[in-house]
Amino acid sequence: MCLKTGEQIVHPFLLARIYKYGMGELELLARLIKCEAGGEGDIGMRAVATVVMNRVRQGTGEYGRYNSVNDVVFAPRQFECATNQPQSIYYISPDGIHYDIARRALAGEQLAEVGDALWFFNPYSDYCRPNFPNENGYFLTRIGNHCFYAPTSSYYST
Repeated sequence: MCLKTGEQIVHPFLLARIYKYGMGELELLARLIKCEAGGEGDIGMRAVATVVMNRVRQGTGEYGRYNSVNDVVFAPRQFECATNQPQSIYYISPDGIHYDIARRALAGEQLAEVGDALWFFNPYSDYCRPNFPNENGYFLTRIGNHCFYAPTSSYYST
């Protein structure tokens, strides 16, 4: 599948590289919020934005080497929405609410319910396991379909 932009036809992998290196942080975060949590309501979308910004601001551990939304979103195996699939950040357009939440997150707003969470995932069940992605994160809360996890002390040695 290729996308037509103006007079050019752009292959999705090239489009991905264009977005990776040219999309502003507001646009990228708004797209990720819509893709990852668009059906989760205001609180769910704010929770996802908080996790992304927690990773950006993390000074140690695995995420200590990421300094921008771009770094976090495009880190390997982090967000399914950053891969080349039909429902991804490349094929959706954010709405006003997504930009608003992204602006607030970039300005430092955090959702207290997720605190310093660094991970979230949808278990596709009612059960949130106690640790994620391994013993480096402990369960904090569930918001909508997503379980949120904060770092344990072992995270800081990753």
